[in-house]
Amino acid sequence: MAKKLAAGVDRSTSVRHGRLRRSSAWGNALRVLLTTAIVVALSGVATVTYALWGLVSDVRTVELGPSADAVGAGDQSIDGALTILLVGSDSREGQSYQDGEEGELNDVTLMLHVSADHQNATVVSFPRDLMLPIPSCPSDDGQPDYYPAMSEQQLNSTMMYGGLPCTVRTIESLTGMSIPYAGLVTFDGVIGISNAIGGVEVCLAQPIVDEHTGLDLPAGEVTLQGNDALQFLRTRHGVGDGGDTSRISNQQVFMSSLVRELKSAETLSDPVKVYGLAKAGVDNMTLSSSMASVQFMQAVAGTVKDIDLDRINFVQYPSFTHPYQEGRLTPDYANAQLLFDVLEQGKPFSVAGTGEGAVAEGEEAAADPAAPAEEVPAETPADPNAPVDAEAPAVDESGAVVLPEGITGQDAGTATCSAGRTVF
Repeated sequence: MAKKLAAGVDRSTSVRHGRLRRSSAWGNALRVLLTTAIVVALSGVATVTYALWGLVSDVRTVELGPSADAVGAGDQSIDGALTILLVGSDSREGQSYQDGEEGELNDVTLMLHVSADHQNATVVSFPRDLMLPIPSCPSDDGQPDYYPAMSEQQLNSTMMYGGLPCTVRTIESLTGMSIPYAGLVTFDGVIGISNAIGGVEVCLAQPIVDEHTGLDLPAGEVTLQGNDALQFLRTRHGVGDGGDTSRISNQQVFMSSLVRELKSAETLSDPVKVYGLAKAGVDNMTLSSSMASVQFMQAVAGTVKDIDLDRINFVQYPSFTHPYQEGRLTPDYANAQLLFDVLEQGKPFSVAGTGEGAVAEGEEAAADPAAPAEEVPAETPADPNAPVDAEAPAVDESGAVVLPEGITGQDAGTATCSAGRTVF
């Protein structure tokens, strides 16, 4: 690890721009694997518990630091709120897929938060291109003992600076949330998961053609399985404005459909499907030691099994175009503070929009291939570390907080369509 860093990364505490390779196609597809791990827990059925008895004992573990409170054998649910960070690694080491790339980046970073009353579940996607401060992290190989803090670095590089514990520390620092549980997933199980469930049906508002991935899908309802599912999840040039946030919202179309499929009676009553999903996830995961027990998995299932689909939300961490790093993003601290205040308070919420890569089912994608992309000026606080105030959010007739337009996403109960490419 130290040799890799010494070759290409300056360790000073000033602004750093370590050279990062292009996003892994397989790494981009890890969201489906991570979401499946979440939804297997969301099912809360006996079949999942049975599957885990034979799998958890073999899972790889890592220490995050001070241990979380142990979950007792008789506990039927987690006491209070639950927060788990799920990270997708693009490491090729020990994987069947090899393309000559070396090193390890966290191209996928998701946080699952379940409210203290166990009535709401939220999955926050953090863009891989987000530039942000990284705290001092202990080395995962002992050389050096600690990596120094960095004033600004790309989020997907945190695996290079101390592995999974460093990614956890970075997201804790960014969000102000305590994260006692974490899981790391490699890419070997992606195709296996889509095959285990028999495919995921998604809606396309217009055809998706992406020569970079070889993806060529017609408009309408399409069932994605195996390599097609992988290519849909990895596409960036085929959706929205071709950027990282468009890809996230496009993937949320797939993830919400996957949740509905996994929560359906047809899936949960099929022990072969459920066991296949659990095995594909656990076989390709490293868990924090705080998670690696059947008792914990059972308690998580009991915690989330009764959450309604419209109370399972997928949201993007809000961001702006970076002011001087082309193709990079900077945190929208005001809207982020509002989002995490709502999560910590356990309030139900809704989002105002789906993001650039998705549209509500039945809506037309607003595409104008002849129109140049609109220049959007960067809007970032003068001092990114200074306190910021966000306007109080609106509340709808049901009492749910309506998040502002700067926070996009969708709930799992709402069917959406991939918008296809809308900005050229």
